[in-house]
Amino acid sequence: MNAADWILPGVYLFVLCAVALPLGRYMALVLSGRPHRGSRLQRSIETKIAKLCGFDPNDDMTWPRYAGCVLVFSIICLAVVFGLLNLQGSLPWNARGFESLSWHLSFNTAVSFVTNTNWQAYSGESTMSALSQALGLTVQNFLSAAVGIAVMMALIRGLVGRLQVEGGRLPSTTQSEVFGSNHPATHLGSFWLDLTRSTVFVLLPLSILLAIALVTQGVVQTFREQTTVKLVEPVTGPDGTTIEDQHLPLGMAASQVAIKQLGTNGGGFFGVNSAHPFENPTALSNFLQLLAILLIPAALCETFGILVGDVWQGRTLLGAMLIIFVPCVVAAEWAEHAGVSQVLAQASGGDLSDVDNLEGKELRLGTSSSVLWAVATTAASNGSVNCMHDSLTPLAGLVPMWLMQCGEVVFGGVGCGLYGMIVFAIVTVFIAGLMVGRTPEYLGRKIEAREMKLAALVILIPSILVLMGTAVAVMRTEGTSVVSNPGPHAFSQILYAFSSAGNNNGSAFAGLSVNSPFYNVLLGLAMLISRFGLIVPVLALAGAMSKKPVVPRTTGTLPTNGPLFAVLLAGIVVLVGALTFVPALVLGPVADHLEFIAQK
Repeated sequence: MNAADWILPGVYLFVLCAVALPLGRYMALVLSGRPHRGSRLQRSIETKIAKLCGFDPNDDMTWPRYAGCVLVFSIICLAVVFGLLNLQGSLPWNARGFESLSWHLSFNTAVSFVTNTNWQAYSGESTMSALSQALGLTVQNFLSAAVGIAVMMALIRGLVGRLQVEGGRLPSTTQSEVFGSNHPATHLGSFWLDLTRSTVFVLLPLSILLAIALVTQGVVQTFREQTTVKLVEPVTGPDGTTIEDQHLPLGMAASQVAIKQLGTNGGGFFGVNSAHPFENPTALSNFLQLLAILLIPAALCETFGILVGDVWQGRTLLGAMLIIFVPCVVAAEWAEHAGVSQVLAQASGGDLSDVDNLEGKELRLGTSSSVLWAVATTAASNGSVNCMHDSLTPLAGLVPMWLMQCGEVVFGGVGCGLYGMIVFAIVTVFIAGLMVGRTPEYLGRKIEAREMKLAALVILIPSILVLMGTAVAVMRTEGTSVVSNPGPHAFSQILYAFSSAGNNNGSAFAGLSVNSPFYNVLLGLAMLISRFGLIVPVLALAGAMSKKPVVPRTTGTLPTNGPLFAVLLAGIVVLVGALTFVPALVLGPVADHLEFIAQK
C-alpha cells in the first residue's frame, strides 16, 4: 500500500463529518417541528398531507398504538409490493415483457424492501419491469427508511420528554426545561406525522439533489426501458450467427440509486449494483454514493444531541461508531493488500507487493475504494456493493461480515442504527453501574430490570436469527447444494447471507445461489423478524423510559457525553459481537485464511 491508498479514507471521513453536522442540525429542526425559516411552509405542507391522508397531526400516541401503526403500515406496504411483483407480467409499463415473479421470490423481495434490507435474489435489468422498479421498489426505499427515522424520534421522546405539542411544534420553553421536567410525557407523538416529516423534508430533498448530481456523472435516468447500439466489433453468437447489435437496459436508475444510498437501502437498479457503469460510472459518482451511505446515520447523532439538550451526547455516540469503524477500515485495507501480495508473489516467484488485487473489482474504482465501500456499506445497513465481496481475501471479507454481526449499530440504517446504539448505551451504563454499585442512569432516567430485558431482546434477536439460520442451512441439502466453493468458504457464504438478512443489511457475499424456495422463505423470515422484532421492543423501551421521573445528577452519575464513555461503549459493542460470533467466524473466514496459509 502507498500513501494514496490512505488519502481516500481520510478525505472521506473528513467530508462525512463536515457535512453531517449541519445536516443533523437541519433534521433536528424539521423532525421536531422547532421554529425555523421554513416553519410556515412546513406546517402548511404537513396540514395538507394530513388532510389528504386522513390523520390528525396533533395525535399523541402511546407506545402500543405507535407500534401498531408501524406494523399495520408495513403490512399494507408488504401486501402492495408482493401483489405488484406477483402480477408484474399482466401490468402496464412492461415494454420488455418481463414475466411475473414466483411467489417465493415476490415474498422475499417485498419483505426485503419493506424492511429496509434490499436483499436481492434477482437481477434487476432482467427481472423487474419499469413499473415494479418505480412504483414498488423505489417507493419502499423512501417509506422503509422513513419508518426507521420515525421510530428513532419516538425513542428520543421517550428518553427526554415530550418533543411534540400543538401539532408537533415545540413550545417556547427551552429543550433543557423539557429535559428537566419531573412530569414526563407518556406519549410518543404521531407516527404518521413523523413518517411525513422524514419523507418530505429529509429524504426527498436530499434524494433530488443527489440524483441530479449523479445524472451529471452519467447515471442513467430515463423513461426508456432499453436502447440498441451497434457493436464496434461484431461477434459470433453460440449458433454461429453474427451479432452486430447490443441491447442496453435503461430506466430511472439515478432516482433509485439516490434514495437507495441515502436511505441505507442498498438495492441495485441493475444486478451488479453499484459496480454497474450505468449506476456508478465515475470516481466522483462513487465518492458521492459512498458519502450518502453514512451521511444520514452520522447526521442523526447530531440531531439526537440537539434534541436531548446536549450535543455531546450525540457526538459521543458518533465517536463510539468511529472508534469501531476506523480500525475496521485499516484492518480490511491491510488484509486485502497484504494477502494479495502473498498470493501474487507465490504465483510469480517475485516481489509484486505494489500490485493490487482487482479480481471482482472495477478498474475505474480500484482496490482501496472497493474495500472502503465494503466496510462502509456493512457498517450501515445499506447492502449496496461496488465489488464482489466473495473475491476479497478471507480476513478482508471477515471485516464486513463482522460489522453486520455487531447488530447494525456502527452507523447502521437511518434511524435504526442510532436507536440500536442507544440500546447499547443503556447496556453500557447498566454494566458500569454494576461495577460501582450504583443504579445506572441514562439521560437522567434510571435503568431498571424492564429496560434491561427490552435492551437484551434488541441485542439477542439478530444474533439468534443469524446463528440459527446458518445452522439450519448447513444441515439441509437445499442450503449446501448451491454454494460455489467447498469447505470453509462455503460456510462463509452461508454465514454472510444470514448475517446480512438477520441485520437488515442486504449485501451478498456472492457465490451463493439463493433464488430458491428454501432461501427465499428462510431469509425473508429472518428479515421480517429482525426488523419488527426489534422495533417493538425499542418502542416499548421508549414507553417505559417516558414514565420515569428525572433524577438529579450527582458526583456518582456516570457521564455519558465524553471520550471515556465513547471508548466504553465501543468496547461493549465489540465485546458482545466477539462473544457471539467468534466461533462462527473461526469456522468460516478464519479457517479459510488458515487453509490458504497451509497451501503456501
